[in-house]
Amino acid sequence: MRELAVPAVVITPHESNLSNPVFENAASDPDHAAFSVRGEGGWTTISAKEFADDVAALAKGLIASGINVGDRVALMSKTRYEWTLVDYAIWTVGAITVPIYETSSAEQVQWILSDSGAVAAFVETESHQELVTAARPDAPDLTQLWQIDGGGLDELRTDGADVADGDVVERRKATNVDSLCSIIYTSGTTGRPKGCELTHGNLLFDIGNAIPGLSALFNKQGSTLLFLPLAHVFARLIQCGAVQTGARLGHTADVKNLLADLAGFQPTFLLSVPRVFEKVYNASKQRAHADGKGKIFDAAEDTAIAYSEAIDSGGPGVRLKLKHGVFDKLVYSKLRAALGGQCHSAVSGGAPLGARLGHFFRGIGLTVYEGYGLTETSAASTVNLRDAIKIGTVGKPLPGVSVRIADDGEILLKGPHIMRGYWQNPAATRDVLSVDGWFQSGDLGELDDDGFLRITGRKKEIIVTASGKNVAPSVLEDRLRAHPLVSQCMAVGDQQPFIACLVTIDPDAFGPWKAAHGKPEGAGVGDLAEDPDLRADIQAAVDNANRAVSSAEAIRKFRILSVDFTQEGGELTPKLSVKRNVVLKEYADDIAALYAR
Repeated sequence: MRELAVPAVVITPHESNLSNPVFENAASDPDHAAFSVRGEGGWTTISAKEFADDVAALAKGLIASGINVGDRVALMSKTRYEWTLVDYAIWTVGAITVPIYETSSAEQVQWILSDSGAVAAFVETESHQELVTAARPDAPDLTQLWQIDGGGLDELRTDGADVADGDVVERRKATNVDSLCSIIYTSGTTGRPKGCELTHGNLLFDIGNAIPGLSALFNKQGSTLLFLPLAHVFARLIQCGAVQTGARLGHTADVKNLLADLAGFQPTFLLSVPRVFEKVYNASKQRAHADGKGKIFDAAEDTAIAYSEAIDSGGPGVRLKLKHGVFDKLVYSKLRAALGGQCHSAVSGGAPLGARLGHFFRGIGLTVYEGYGLTETSAASTVNLRDAIKIGTVGKPLPGVSVRIADDGEILLKGPHIMRGYWQNPAATRDVLSVDGWFQSGDLGELDDDGFLRITGRKKEIIVTASGKNVAPSVLEDRLRAHPLVSQCMAVGDQQPFIACLVTIDPDAFGPWKAAHGKPEGAGVGDLAEDPDLRADIQAAVDNANRAVSSAEAIRKFRILSVDFTQEGGELTPKLSVKRNVVLKEYADDIAALYAR
């Protein structure tokens, strides 16, 4: 058993809450550009005072509508400015935000509304309103419903016009670090989602102790464009960090046009999950090869990785610096320009990024700070910081956080960022939270001699082969997904004689691949699943993944599926994690075929 504890650098005063920075910023620097909002004519700025005034106006409307301290208020919308606005208005009146993913099914909406006891809900669209309305028979406490795209916020502002400013101040004073700020329902890779009770103190602790080590990102000159779902705790923490420090915040949910939004917004740092970085890298590499510039890109890639690795071992030599400078003009500057031209850093979480990609991005001038945490830990528990970074790891424990590696390799976490418990589910709380405050993460990891944490797998996902070999599938899957053609994959083999894998093909890469290999333009993945050329390329990806494990853990066979895993299909969570139980059930015949004699 290993354990590492790092002293806190910030202690949050008891009277603090998440809404206070909104009004403090407006008082100290009212004209500061707090947000940029995209409209038909481009991006427009919202000042700190304008944001505070809008939060207060909605808060008055909530008070007039009878929302009380401690009431649960659901919020179902894609990532947009109004999400943040409503979130802070709910906090300002002492109520509790209950996020619902805008892609949630009718059954998920019904469960969250009924289990949380929400008394009101904000929805974005007419279709969302229909889902919530249909769930009302099972959510008898739900009496208020506002539709953002249907003028609901204007209606709320009008309703609160006669509420006194002092009433808003009194509500804010009624909220402190011990007050619940949100009940976030886990995305449910297994079983029915549980509501994680997070307090104002949980998030404020995480923000306060992470920002000193990420001050190059979170400052008044910094800016970020959020495109991950704000219903997820990871994006939510970045939202709160940006508001607290004055970093300019933008929103977009239009991932298909993300590059155009980045060009217009020009963020200085990004928040993402590893899959997005993998797709940026793969698309750039594939485009270069398609344009006949593959050798240049490959040489630039090797140079970027070597340059980043040299930073950790005494610094790059003169020759490497010269090569890096040449490729910076030819390749790296173009990659940075695609991200808006000003982006120098990124924060990544949700899954391991991998050392090679981490070094590649740092080598082109975009340092990716990997971190680790869960909804139950208010997002961050460990993170690579500016003065303490080791690529390939998820960093050291945040100041104030303790990390323990149990005898079976499970990561245990302790600190003021740990959730209060699962909403109305004391049995589930006892299962993961000990009486002395240690949270059982369910993840497997190891602490190195320098105190950096490396994730090695997930306890519940360990595959035990027929010979009794324990295999952590994430090692194989992370490397396999790095191939441009691979969209998603899932290793299988529980109680089977060997490890096998299901593979889906990236739709964006498939078209160019067909053109390059002379395949019919109209052929689908299912038509080419047994094509020798396609299988040879996937086999090469499998061979590369197998280099990371022993022969007993290696993938022996794979099966290319005709369709990709998606959120809509139920195979992926909103942070793009594979729901293993769903895939095992839906693709049982494909798995059986892998082991047919």
